[in-house]
Amino acid sequence: MKTDRSEKLVRYNDITLFTESFGNQENPAILLLAGATVSMLFWDEAFCRQLAAQGFLVIRYDNRDVGQSTHYAPGSTPYDIVDLVDDAVAIVEDYQIQKAHWVGMSLGGLIAQIAALKYPDRVATLTLMSTGPWGDSDPNIPDMDTRILDFHAKSSSVDWSKEDSVVEYMLEGAVLMSGKKPYNTQRGEKLIRREFQRAHHYLSMFNHAALQGGESFYNRLDEINQPTLLIHGTDDLIWHFRHTHVMLEKIRNAKLMVLEGTGHELHEDDWDKIIQGIANHILG
Repeated sequence: MKTDRSEKLVRYNDITLFTESFGNQENPAILLLAGATVSMLFWDEAFCRQLAAQGFLVIRYDNRDVGQSTHYAPGSTPYDIVDLVDDAVAIVEDYQIQKAHWVGMSLGGLIAQIAALKYPDRVATLTLMSTGPWGDSDPNIPDMDTRILDFHAKSSSVDWSKEDSVVEYMLEGAVLMSGKKPYNTQRGEKLIRREFQRAHHYLSMFNHAALQGGESFYNRLDEINQPTLLIHGTDDLIWHFRHTHVMLEKIRNAKLMVLEGTGHELHEDDWDKIIQGIANHILG
């Protein structure tokens, strides 16, 4: 099923945010929030079209410092996580949407949690994927896997001006985060090359590592009233699966969808399950 697609630049204050939508503007709206360092391309176009075909308007966008949105010099992060929340709300407002269904992956899941607290009238439901609580978690849950830290340590040896060098390095990380499911190297390479080619300044994505702020919303998950769906892979090396137990305890209207063997990613093998789960969560 073919769905309508359109691009739109959302401008407010001195910020420009590149957005793209799929589906009928009259349908319930889903706002897709990507994780740190990745652009809206993380939400594959085919995934967006399939989700829109369920009867939704699906919006994906570039956060600051990735893709074609406002960017800053590498090593400079003159904004905090709440500014990214405000960016997302500016998009919802620009599309003239009263309430959207927020679907956030990793960092996007943290942004969505804060949005539910700061702008409850703009958030109809939450879907939090491969993320953790905006607040304290169980101290016994393992931190980020050391294999991820070792991979990041290799970044200094990458020639970031050369596309092939970047692709080789980023593919290694993508395979590592794939969990037990086979990684589609051909599809992954295509994505990395598109990210590299369309970014205003590719290295600016690492500014996300210095994000701060949001302290006033910390440890307030018990105030979230929106129906919440948690979607998490059992082999996530970034956010350990056990964080879901903490979130189920703290968010009163939360339920969990388990992706067996999935890592920290939107694996194509899971698309049908994720799309149907989101649709049921929103419409059910």
